[in-house]
Amino acid sequence: MTLSFSLLATDGAARRGRLETPHGTIETPAFMPVGTLGAVKGLTPDALESLGASIMLANLYHLTLRPGIEVIESLGGLHAWNGWSRPILTDSGGFQVWSLAGRRKLTAAGVTFRSHVDGALVTFTPESVVDSQRRLGVDIAMVLDECPAWPVPEEEAAASLDRTVAWARRARERWAAAPGPGGLFGILQGSSFPCQRARAAELLTALDFDGYAIGGVSVGEPEAERRETVAFTAPLLPALKPRYLMGVGTPQDILHAVLSGVDLFDCVLPARNARHSLLFTSEGLLRLKNARYRTDPAPPDPACSCPTCRRVSRAFLAHLLRCGEITGQVLATVHNLAFYLDFMGRLRQASASGTLAEFAARAATQLSEPPA
Repeated sequence: MTLSFSLLATDGAARRGRLETPHGTIETPAFMPVGTLGAVKGLTPDALESLGASIMLANLYHLTLRPGIEVIESLGGLHAWNGWSRPILTDSGGFQVWSLAGRRKLTAAGVTFRSHVDGALVTFTPESVVDSQRRLGVDIAMVLDECPAWPVPEEEAAASLDRTVAWARRARERWAAAPGPGGLFGILQGSSFPCQRARAAELLTALDFDGYAIGGVSVGEPEAERRETVAFTAPLLPALKPRYLMGVGTPQDILHAVLSGVDLFDCVLPARNARHSLLFTSEGLLRLKNARYRTDPAPPDPACSCPTCRRVSRAFLAHLLRCGEITGQVLATVHNLAFYLDFMGRLRQASASGTLAEFAARAATQLSEPPA
């Protein structure tokens, strides 16, 4: 089975869609919790399902190093190995091309990393990346790409884009010869240069991928520049295929991208912020390290019905987090992911009912206000 995407409704540029995959249906716009090593930190598959997550993301680079593609394949593939029965998207290692710039070497053939675990050399090519994701049995596989740092001169961004397109063409040919159970997404680069983004869209859409991702944002550029890039690029992508914004971001960023026509998102912020005592709430960002929460009996978010907000107070959660108790990190992660997933559900409802402008205006005000 390949992917099937249906556009159910539009509200301006925003889209309400449905993505069918071998392991289930994803109602879009949707957020993908990040499980780099195959699991979201602190959460069981059952807990993630109960929060309403319809898809999760895992990282091919990290899984290649530990435990290895061969091990996961021998145990029945990624779904059987990690116990997650719903769809999985795997990143290709392109993000590590940026984040591990000091530990890798780029060539026309691919990229060679020096493992951050044991120093061993690991080579990724467009073909090997496709083969590995097929062996894992993922629902959405990503092509290998080069994500340049920011700022970057336009001529370097253009050269990086040329390499990414050449790799994408090789990946597409390999996938056509030996497809996986799901679909293959192309990734648009081009930094913040509109002409490069337009060139990326033209070249990659000609390769007819199952979906398209906007990569190379949230790598250090100013917020205004990031949002301009997203708003410019999204409409260049095919209307009847899913659009994925990689690694973004805050609820405000997601709202802006949905209004620009993006369907899929992932970001480490919900779990990472939870581990640092930062909670997303309907009243703004709650900083539980502040002394005033030591004796606050209110739930973390009075408007939230997640398991954390139904059972514990700000005071108790702040106590656990201050003491480094792992239960506090788990409770905070549950809330933050519940907040994101509920936010996406409300975005879907507003997009389908034609009330997105009103929802966006209310959400922008709520998200910008500090907690009481």
